Amino acid sequence: MAYSNFIPAVWSESINRELERACVFAEDCNRQYEGLVSKKGDSVHILGVGKPTIKSLERENASSEIDDAEEIDDTSVILGINQIRYFNYKVGDIDKAQAIGGLMDTLSEETSEGLANEIDKYIGEMALDEDVSKLSESATLVTKDNILSILDDAIQALQENDVSMASGVTVTVSPRFYKLFKQAYASNATANTDALKNGKVGMYGNVTVKISNNVAKSDGGAVDNIMMKTKRAIAFVNPLTHTEAYRPEKSFADAVKGYALFDGKVVRPKEIININVKYA
Repeated sequence: MAYSNFIPAVWSESINRELERACVFAEDCNRQYEGLVSKKGDSVHILGVGKPTIKSLERENASSEIDDAEEIDDTSVILGINQIRYFNYKVGDIDKAQAIGGLMDTLSEETSEGLANEIDKYIGEMALDEDVSKLSESATLVTKDNILSILDDAIQALQENDVSMASGVTVTVSPRFYKLFKQAYASNATANTDALKNGKVGMYGNVTVKISNNVAKSDGGAVDNIMMKTKRAIAFVNPLTHTEAYRPEKSFADAVKGYALFDGKVVRPKEIININVKYA
């Protein structure tokens, strides 16, 4: 076979490694459940608990009996593993193409980018989950003049849900939102201006700012549904990437096919806010 240097395990490892680098939304999800699932249809029960009541006890009454132990409400969320994205392509006259050099690396990179885009698109759509609160009932018209106030309102909404801003909060914005954000920062001459020059990552207070084309759209694409969230808000698993090479029976070509298995779920809705905005 012309793909004599094709080793499925090596390709799968390479694709997984590049996925970690290319995914924007997935990087900021809770991945701790990944080792508990391995195939389509598997599921994991994610348990959540309420907060215990903190009570006062006067020093002079320190020897008195305390209240009976309270029962803490718990929750159970089931994360099923049902998302599959696959690829299947062939390259004719492969020996001649390989003479150019770098073919395998290029195909691996393109495959990784395509899978990463699909995974991020799926997670980005979770901003529209029914359990996720919107910042405003209807989309707010965002401008350079009010964009920082909108972010402040989102931060306040999380803080009022007892979310600590020191716990790692990320807001992943669209390019058009970021453009206004950068203009607002530049006009205010903030200390973070230099950090924003690369057009990829910046900081707003304790919030990490990221950019993705996979921010969820609604209203025919007129509204961006931007997620500000903690890393615990969404659970994500990508337990398996499979690849194999083969020779199509009716073609003078070699082919590669494979798939990525993944899924995600909003598990802490109080730690995520949908900043729903529209543009002039």
